[in-house]
Amino acid sequence: MKLIVAIVQDQDAPSLLDDLTEQDYRVTKLASTGGFLKSGNTTLLIGVEEAQVEEVIKTIEENGKTREITTSLMTVTMPGDTYVPYPLVVKVGGATVFVLDVEKHIRI
Repeated sequence: MKLIVAIVQDQDAPSLLDDLTEQDYRVTKLASTGGFLKSGNTTLLIGVEEAQVEEVIKTIEENGKTREITTSLMTVTMPGDTYVPYPLVVKVGGATVFVLDVEKHIRI
């Protein structure tokens, strides 16, 4: 048995959850916040047999879109200067996936 922990962007979560539940996987959804840009993330916990891991990862890849966004970051150019916003293009999306061994699984 394996536990897949997938951290995805909030925008990608609904379609990913739909696809995983259509494929009869049990998924637990947790709201989380990422450190980068402090944007909302969704953390999914998915328990599967070892033979199903690649199929789940493929589904995550199909739903985790990487995209570019423009954001404003505040910066100080010199000590004593005021904060000056400037646009910055960054890539967001995709997924971070951890696959963990499960020592014991109990379903009550």
